[in-house]
Amino acid sequence: MKVKRNGFGRQKASFEEEIEIFDSKYEGVFIRAPYVEELNDGVVLAKLRGKIIALASGKYVATAFHPELTDDTRIHEYFIKEVLKCVE
Repeated sequence: MKVKRNGFGRQKASFEEEIEIFDSKYEGVFIRAPYVEELNDGVVLAKLRGKIIALASGKYVATAFHPELTDDTRIHEYFIKEVLKCVE
């Protein structure tokens, strides 16, 4: 994987924008947000402006935004479900 650090700008350029993930709308909070330039292996979960901002690859889940800064728990629930698959 190749990542563009501060891909959407530095901290002063932080923003919130609606994205689509898991086939529904989600309010993304982007702070010094990177994005993925190249993904060799994995599943793209979300893109913004054509750039990869969420992915799953093997035992890893990565987001360019901060799901912990919203009241929406869907991404945390997804992560927990993925972890539980490993222990079943």
